[in-house]
Amino acid sequence: MKQYLKIEISQLLGSLLIFSSVGYLLHQIAASILLAIAAYLAKHGYYLIRLAYLINSGVQINPPYPADVWGLIYKELSRYRSRSRKRKRTLSRFASRFRKVAGSIPDGLILLNKSGCVEWANPAANQLLSISWPRDENTLLTDRVKQERLAEYLLTPDYSKPLEFPSPANKAIIVSLRITPFGGKKAQRLMVIRNITEVYKLNQTRRDFVSDVSHELRTPLTVISGFLGNLNDNEKLPFQERPFILMHQQAERMNSILNDLLTLSRLEMGAAPSAEKPVAIPDVLRRIVDQARLLGDQKGDYNIELQLDEKLWLLGEESELLSAFSNLIFNAVIHTPPKTVIEVSWEREDNSACLTVSDSGPGIALRHIPRLTERFYRVDKARSRQSGGTGLGLAIVKHIIGRHDGELRISSQLEVGSRFACSFPEGLVLRKE
Repeated sequence: MKQYLKIEISQLLGSLLIFSSVGYLLHQIAASILLAIAAYLAKHGYYLIRLAYLINSGVQINPPYPADVWGLIYKELSRYRSRSRKRKRTLSRFASRFRKVAGSIPDGLILLNKSGCVEWANPAANQLLSISWPRDENTLLTDRVKQERLAEYLLTPDYSKPLEFPSPANKAIIVSLRITPFGGKKAQRLMVIRNITEVYKLNQTRRDFVSDVSHELRTPLTVISGFLGNLNDNEKLPFQERPFILMHQQAERMNSILNDLLTLSRLEMGAAPSAEKPVAIPDVLRRIVDQARLLGDQKGDYNIELQLDEKLWLLGEESELLSAFSNLIFNAVIHTPPKTVIEVSWEREDNSACLTVSDSGPGIALRHIPRLTERFYRVDKARSRQSGGTGLGLAIVKHIIGRHDGELRISSQLEVGSRFACSFPEGLVLRKE
């Protein structure tokens, strides 16, 4: 830059020297100085007008460039245009590849702006949701897709759970819709639509099978339990005592498993619980803890501490919440040794309500925690069978908490204890004065 500055100064001084010499001879020095400055400025004006023309016309700026500061400007502008053209070609290739990739994806992709209007969609979106781009560009998604739950889903700030419904393009297809916010202040949203018909049918078949088998097994089990009860009332030979006790225990265990399976089946196939029923959670927990203390007295010495926010209620289904909370609190007694301290608390946590069940038991290894809510999963199979557990309790808890839009969090540390926390969103929390 210093080089070009020297050139400009030398050109200005040269112009002044030439015009001043002529002015001296003509006795017009002042006029000659003004003419020198005007000539210097005219040069800059010419290059400025030429630059404006080149920019406006889009003509490529080729060398040779002026040997002054305008040469630097022309050269940098030419370099910038060259880089810009390369970027455009790169972006064009990228856009072409993106369109090919997006067109080959079997899942529907829809880009929504902050107003909920369609900005872009891939071909699969037309097959799964009847959204075609560019036909539906700048059209409200809810105007094109008539699904009563969609408008509410778009307004919710939590997109962690997908929305499932029959496809408007083909009612035989079940689609799963998930949204990911992105962009500045996450104002834009990317919608992914997936065909889950096969998975949905498999899950439905599994649920029907479990429900049907559980119902079918109830009748023979009731007959077996009835005959065992009658035979147990009669006198038995010494060698018959233990077999009858074991048969009776296993029949009760089988009955408990069937009851839990039927509960899970009902939860999976039933409609979501009404969010209009206020439930006095403090009263519910007091009843459960009283029963847990009786169970603890039978097993040994347990210290169960209860901490409640008496004014904190919840909207939901009382029978389901009673079942979920009972499972958590009874598990703390059943699966921990005597002398364990069990803490049950029901308190406000930020903008939610949270039930926490903590114990000072042996704890659970970290590798088991992600699978604890799976059906029939057992940390210690031998200990679980001795305690009479079915392996379905936490699966039931997870389903019930999920049906109430809540979240189940599990943490544990070996030789320290375990903590089970159920948090419920602010929309279900009531404050009773």
